[in-house]
Formats: sequence, C-alpha cells, structure tokens
Amino acid sequence: MTGTHSLELLVQALRCLPGVGVKSAQRMAFHLLQHDREGAQRLSRALAQATEHVRHCTLCHTFTEDEVCVTCADPRRDRSLLCIVETPADQAAMERTGAYKGLYFVLMGRLSPLDGVGPREIGLQALFERFDAPDCPVREVILATNFTAEGETTAHVIAQALKHRGLQVTRLSRGVPVGSELEYVDLGTIAHALVDRR
Repeated sequence: MTGTHSLELLVQALRCLPGVGVKSAQRMAFHLLQHDREGAQRLSRALAQATEHVRHCTLCHTFTEDEVCVTCADPRRDRSLLCIVETPADQAAMERTGAYKGLYFVLMGRLSPLDGVGPREIGLQALFERFDAPDCPVREVILATNFTAEGETTAHVIAQALKHRGLQVTRLSRGVPVGSELEYVDLGTIAHALVDRR
C-alpha cells in the first residue's frame, strides 16, 4: 500500500464487511477519497448514528431505536404466531412477502459448535423463557432458519425443546422455486420438494 496511515486504517475498517477482501477494500477507499468525499462523510455519520442509537428489541431481539420494535408494538399482529429467524435480514425478507402477520424472534445467529456458537450465544434461553410465561399467547412456532447444516441443527434443537410445551411447531417448506425449470434445479431441492409435496 501507499504508507498513508489513515488510508490503511480505512482499508482495514472496510475489510470487516462480509465478502470484502484487501483489493475490494482498497477500491472502496480510493473511490470514496478520490470521487465521493461527501459520500464518505455521510457514510461516517450514518455509521456513528447507527452504532449509537440502534439496539435490540427487548421482545424479539431485532434492531430498533426504541425499547420495543414497531412489529412487536403493532396491536394488529397475530400474537399466537411466532416466527423464529436467524437474523434481522431474514426478518426483513419475511416482512417483504406481506404473507406473515405474526410476531418474530430473531436469534442473531445459528448454532455452530465448531465456531463456538452455542445456545447462549444465540439467545435460546430468552426464547424459551418467553414460552414459560403464564400468559404466553403463542400457539404456533414457525421455524424459519436457513436450510444450511447449522440452520437445520438450530431448528431441530428448538423443535425438540418446544415439543413438551404443547405448542404447534412448524418448519418452512422447501422446494422448487416458482418459475424454475426442473432440469436446472439441483437434485437436493427436487428431492425435498418431492418429500414436502402437498
């Protein structure tokens, strides 16, 4: 690199983003400093404001600026449904569908023992305590973790723990995407779609 300390710090800071290596971080840093200093200032202010004001909802753990997020505070949401997702991004994707009107619990990750991520790190205790409350209105839990090995393990652990609480536990179905042609769909997806057919 050039030996400019501030520039090196900026490149290293940009590398903390997922999927950004040294070359990409350098390109971003050079672009911001050479072509968009105003954008760099805006980015800096937005990051500072977000890190200062954004926190976790006390009920569902998603990101919010208030103690309780707008979804949890909305009286029109169906409180008998609780959808469990891995991240706030997953929650946002579910909301964009417009098909789900219940509440959420955001795990902020998934079980991954090899990476040192256990039940405590993803807040499973807080999730289970929610069901232990005497006035808990939840009747159905929808497991919407990702269809990765870790996501499947997380869903299985939660399902096993909730089995004895008298709750209906369901899992998002998986299958062939709308508009796709079978010859181009991977075999695992076709197999799961066949098993989960309705």
